Amino acid sequence: MRFAALIRPGGRVLDLAAGKGRHARALSALGFRVTAVDRDISALGDIPGDAIALDLEDGSPWRLGGDWDGIVVTNYLHRPLLPAIASSLAPQGVVIYETFVVGNERFGKPARPEFLLRPGELLAAFSSLHVVAFEQGEVSTPRAAVIQRIAASRSFPCALP
Repeated sequence: MRFAALIRPGGRVLDLAAGKGRHARALSALGFRVTAVDRDISALGDIPGDAIALDLEDGSPWRLGGDWDGIVVTNYLHRPLLPAIASSLAPQGVVIYETFVVGNERFGKPARPEFLLRPGELLAAFSSLHVVAFEQGEVSTPRAAVIQRIAASRSFPCALP
């Protein structure tokens, strides 16, 4: 939420792998028009905006279009989607991405390499964008984990939060 201010006020935001909708609800409360996408949308019935049931890993081409003012992804990794995320941003669009990185296996799940970023991987994946913030390392809240996060914009310069 710290980087939500980078997204155009009232803009269209895509919450990928939305889970129970924590970010979709918070972003909606900030005035964004949110579309939440997850394989199972049963927990998303009360979110303001759209909830789309979609298996992001079924090999289908990207079907969510472009021109998103913001794309938010947390605790999810499917590497084939990374280029589509970057190319689906509006000219002033922002991606905010956070998930687990190698080293997290000592804290529990996810532990399999295909679900863990390599050091600096988000920097490489979004190298066509302008990085506003990048962090990687251990965190203790909401639980002990090793994470990597990036906030990156299609435009430069952009206003910092």
